[in-house]
Amino acid sequence: MKKLIINILLFAGVYSALAQNDYEQVLQQIETNSSTLNSLRLEAEAKKMNNRTGIYLSNPEIEFNYLWGKPAETGNRKDISIKQSFDFPTVYISKNKISKMENYNVELEYKSERINLLLSAKQICIQMTYYNMLAKEYGYRLQNAKDIAAAYKIRLDKGETNAIENNKAQLYLNSIENELKNIETEQNSLLSELMQLNGGKEISFTADNFSDKQLPFNFEQWYIQAEAKNPLLQYIKGQIEINRQQVRLNKSLTLPKFTAGYMREQVVGQRFEGVSIGISIPLWENKNRVKQAKMQMEASTATFEDRQMQFYNSLQNLYAKSVNLQQTAKKYQKSLSEYNNEKLLKKALDAGEISLLDYLLESQYYYDIFNKMLETERDFELTVAKLNAVEL
Repeated sequence: MKKLIINILLFAGVYSALAQNDYEQVLQQIETNSSTLNSLRLEAEAKKMNNRTGIYLSNPEIEFNYLWGKPAETGNRKDISIKQSFDFPTVYISKNKISKMENYNVELEYKSERINLLLSAKQICIQMTYYNMLAKEYGYRLQNAKDIAAAYKIRLDKGETNAIENNKAQLYLNSIENELKNIETEQNSLLSELMQLNGGKEISFTADNFSDKQLPFNFEQWYIQAEAKNPLLQYIKGQIEINRQQVRLNKSLTLPKFTAGYMREQVVGQRFEGVSIGISIPLWENKNRVKQAKMQMEASTATFEDRQMQFYNSLQNLYAKSVNLQQTAKKYQKSLSEYNNEKLLKKALDAGEISLLDYLLESQYYYDIFNKMLETERDFELTVAKLNAVEL
């Protein structure tokens, strides 16, 4: 155990790089193989294509009339007309801008979903690292329990101890074995979750040390960068710009629409042909559209301010929590390195200076502190993962 603690404290830099690489490799695999991300990408492309529809001229109209004359000597009449209607030019400019903005927001939606999925994967990796560390620690404990159980069995056979002491040793061994099985169950469950995120493909993860992370020195300065990278906030900002452009579009829709075309009329002995021009004056069709667009822009602005405040408070709380967890973890590490009695307890037990019960009680206290240290380190990693989710 002492060797394990020394490894954690002295070689954290080496292991942190390895752990970080393990995270990155897993996340890269999942991003490549995830069926969820693949379906989201296809859906995003479909939305983009939909945003590019309805922004062009309306379809031209071609009309042909064949009219029978009465009386018959009047002859028949043939009419042909081709018409093209179009809005005021600023309408098409606004529609094109809105289409590009909406497509940019579609990408932000995809990025947000991608971050959520990769964050879930990273959190599973952190949990896996914790259980890998726990399994490694319980491997030491299991070997120690086996040595004690074997020694007490020999001493019982020699008549140097009683059955009660031997039973304690055997029960202690069983408890460690059961704990290790529970840990292995959690490891398998987490691997199964990773496999699901990886599109059903098998994936391995063996990291058994946490990375040595540095928290931002100045939260306010760091937050400015985090806000700029947050796709959800950028999406809402985009919606504000879309609504602002929608106001311009609706104002343009209140301007006249035009129709231009060609027309030909033919009767017996006569033919007329020429151009046709029309104008549509929008008096009632677009009533209240501008007001509605302005109200929608105000609503989007209010939503952005609310989400911005929530995002700031959330990161501020995560930052404060990270600082506290980091300090607690360092205190645990320092205590375990300075007050390690495991070696002394084992010597005292072998020399018969303390009973097995005393040894187990004292060791359990030490084990509990070690477990709390690992839990604190895990919680710190999970909190920092949320704090830096926008970097994924």
